[in-house]
Amino acid sequence: MQERHLNREQYFRELAGTAREFYVDYLRPHATLTAETRVLEIGCGEGGNLLAFAELGCQVTGIDIDKGRISQAQQFFSSAQRQGTFLCQDFMQVPPPTTDDERFDLVLCHDVIEHIEPPHKQTFLSHIRLFLRPGAIVFFGFPAWQNPFGGHQQISNGLASKLPFVHLLPQSLYRAMLRWSGATPSHISELMSIRRARITVEDFERLAKETGYEVLDRKLWFINPHYKQKFNLKPRLQWAVFSSLPYIRNFYTTSAFFLLKAKH
Repeated sequence: MQERHLNREQYFRELAGTAREFYVDYLRPHATLTAETRVLEIGCGEGGNLLAFAELGCQVTGIDIDKGRISQAQQFFSSAQRQGTFLCQDFMQVPPPTTDDERFDLVLCHDVIEHIEPPHKQTFLSHIRLFLRPGAIVFFGFPAWQNPFGGHQQISNGLASKLPFVHLLPQSLYRAMLRWSGATPSHISELMSIRRARITVEDFERLAKETGYEVLDRKLWFINPHYKQKFNLKPRLQWAVFSSLPYIRNFYTTSAFFLLKAKH
């Protein structure tokens, strides 16, 4: 397991840095980011992504099911002297707003959809629609399943956490490898859930269409923007010829960015 998965304040700072440098610029052509902008992040963790938007004056709200992460978000925002609302709830159990004043202009879902098992993905995207103001934008970012670490095995321990593509082994062999490497039962359970929840570029585009969204933009990254913070690697988009290859592109898509808008 990497140090950043244990040092949550470091992880908070890294996420904030990536959001400042990449997410904000990616969103600017499609979303107004001012003091009037209401931003919601689903699965916000410690709130690092939201800090960049709070620094622009946006009204930010984060939801996460993990009480510890919400407590950390409140602490880190306080230390940064920024305002944010953080709720410890299962997003699917949150009642939708009843007025546009309570709805949001921008919803962030980064590294979330690949953790939601079928058939709940459709319900999840449909529930998001109820939180959107007219013209609102939804940003999704996720690793394509077949990429070298698309199984999130790096959160585990031992050799398996360092092996690319090990998550593509048959389920029984993958589980055995995790056990042999010293993964805890909770990590094995989480990684098996991610294996069931896996998502590809094609899966996501189909899901967006089925739930009534228009894809405004898509960027497929060969080197994930967050790798600049994590590994000091220069982020790189895929060349167009490679990003246009269905199914094959999932093996070298370390992050897929999508901007969605609900059809009315």
